[in-house]
Amino acid sequence: MQILLLFCIKSCIFYAEKGLNMHKFDYSFLKSGLLPANLINTTSSIASLKTMALFRKESHQEIFTELESIAKVQSVKSSNAIEGIITSDDRIAQIVNQNSAPLNHDEAEIAGYRDALSLIHTGYNDIPFSVQTMLSLHRTLLAQVAQSRGGAFKNEDNVILEIDKSGTRKIRFAPVRAAQTQKAMEQLELAYMDAVADDSISKLLLIPCVMLDFLCIHPFRDGNGRMSRLLSLLLLYKNGYDVGKYISYEEQISKNKSWYYESLRESSVNWHESRNDYFPFVQHFLSMLYQCYQELDKRFATVNSNKITKTSRIEATVLNSLLPISKSEICKILPDVSPTTVEYVLGKMLKSGVVTTVGTGRGTKYLRKWALSRQEI
Repeated sequence: MQILLLFCIKSCIFYAEKGLNMHKFDYSFLKSGLLPANLINTTSSIASLKTMALFRKESHQEIFTELESIAKVQSVKSSNAIEGIITSDDRIAQIVNQNSAPLNHDEAEIAGYRDALSLIHTGYNDIPFSVQTMLSLHRTLLAQVAQSRGGAFKNEDNVILEIDKSGTRKIRFAPVRAAQTQKAMEQLELAYMDAVADDSISKLLLIPCVMLDFLCIHPFRDGNGRMSRLLSLLLLYKNGYDVGKYISYEEQISKNKSWYYESLRESSVNWHESRNDYFPFVQHFLSMLYQCYQELDKRFATVNSNKITKTSRIEATVLNSLLPISKSEICKILPDVSPTTVEYVLGKMLKSGVVTTVGTGRGTKYLRKWALSRQEI
């Protein structure tokens, strides 16, 4: 039976069951020598790609500046889309670039995420991970849509529901009760401070554990998912992993949304009793981060091909793609090449018979003819 997951929580529908224990916030288990080998291998791969990215950024700041402007739009779009907050790509870009004021409720939500993300991008070094920071970011997130709810913890119990195809609802997880939320958030802050000061604890393993606990507390009436992604970026940046500024971390989560929810479900089992398994969620978190670094490596390698012309780079991007690729996708891979240039080169390739088109209108994609033949076979 397929399940539709609803993680956009509304209070006053059901109440958390009574008698739940207070979770023990303690990350000392991350010092254990019995950590899963796959997690250790993933952190090592991320560290290697991170070193390469830092070296490249020092020498090619202009490329990273272009990538940052693209990633910001993608991040705002994807994080809101996960919560069902959607508008057109053109409107997203206008709002993110502050070329237009929000025209409706969804666009106001989008503008709030833009503002909170900008604070993190520009000031993460000076923003502590604290209860006050979380309240302040939440106030910014909801400033344009629900000022009365922004910057305050929930005052009523809430639950996480799942709905099956027949419409039957059941409680999937009962977060920390409203009366205990302030204390839980204070304990979360203190546990993070203890762990981040311990050099024997990997920060890459610590951050997703903290984010899982945040999501299980579910401290706000609205905006918990978006806040978790903002706080993930804040902690990643503060610990030297700033790939999310150049490749959208939120977009990777959106592309793997089912896995995200399933890993969250697995890791929240027995959370109140402090007997939960953090590692399914940690594995998802690290995999998304690794995909970001891989994508950054791929885009940089393409953009930094100084020995070939822009025309050759466009041609190589299309001809090396095993799947049909659109003009907008090419522009994302080659952010220093204008859409006009991409369109001109694609036209020449079509005329010469090197590529063919799949789809029509805005959905048009381009594919090398031999690749199409192989797919038909």
